[in-house]
Amino acid sequence: MAENARYPWSPGTATGVGSHPGQDPAEALRVVLGELPGLPHLPELPDRGPGADMVGRTAGLLVDLPVELQPSGWRLTGRPGRDVRRAHDRMAHDLDVLEELAGTYEGPLKIQVCGPWTLAAAVELPHGDRTLKDPGAVRDLVASLAEGVARHVAEVRRRVPGAEILLQLDEPGLPAVLAGSVPTASGFSRLPAVEGPVAEDGLRRVVEAAGAWPLVHCCARDVPYALLRGAGAKGISIDLSLVPDRDDDPIGETIDAGIALFLGVLPGTDTALPSLQATAAPVRELWRRLGFPEGRLGEQVVVTPACGLAGASPAYVRAALKRCREVARTLHEAPE
Repeated sequence: MAENARYPWSPGTATGVGSHPGQDPAEALRVVLGELPGLPHLPELPDRGPGADMVGRTAGLLVDLPVELQPSGWRLTGRPGRDVRRAHDRMAHDLDVLEELAGTYEGPLKIQVCGPWTLAAAVELPHGDRTLKDPGAVRDLVASLAEGVARHVAEVRRRVPGAEILLQLDEPGLPAVLAGSVPTASGFSRLPAVEGPVAEDGLRRVVEAAGAWPLVHCCARDVPYALLRGAGAKGISIDLSLVPDRDDDPIGETIDAGIALFLGVLPGTDTALPSLQATAAPVRELWRRLGFPEGRLGEQVVVTPACGLAGASPAYVRAALKRCREVARTLHEAPE
């Protein structure tokens, strides 16, 4: 039960999903540290180009599994390409900035990588089809990713020794993998569905190897809550607007099991922000509908934007993160 669970953050906390606009990692991190002091994250800046995107950034962490960028996307190859070397350099620079600006920080700190199934559905085999098509290649990818993520977590710990590391696995493609709706390279067919136990095992391998506090972000419909719990996720990050009001059992069971919910309450692109009360209302309504005590809401829920903010303006990013922080505080301090 949630009363016995330990969460690394203080009640009434907000954080970001991951990506930010712009190309200056120092400026992005300053915004994060200023607006999200209770649970900052290492921002990702895909505007910097190839190797800074979610897939390329994570492909750069793979061990003994080189990749290169082709016109069709990232592809396994015999030796690392120029773009993956850029990914290495950018990650090293990001960690230098993190150490410079937050090296003395103490508390929870979140980092993000692409999860194994979304990665397998995006990275191509050497002959051009998706890695997801070949179970043997998927096993190699999972093993390589698990080792690479473990090294990455260890390096972040070295740079910020007072931090408790939260590892977010980004799996927006997992529901499609499970449903058998991932297109082949030609686009004329679909790859076979991956069975739930196989998908769960792949996630678990990465979670266990990393040795960090694990959560999974899935900003898609049909979030496989039970599978994610079985894989060892202690938190699940979702877009609240996609939560159906007709089938509460999976999310209710997740809350009852003490799993933290990272609830996305604001769009990831510029829009007029609703009032504080209007932003908090869907969170309260979900909690009440499920019948859980109000006192647990501020502890078990972390407030976030619905997805990454790479497509937003810098002004919107600041305003949205501030609003998330205000909503989180309101949910904890002033339950209605």
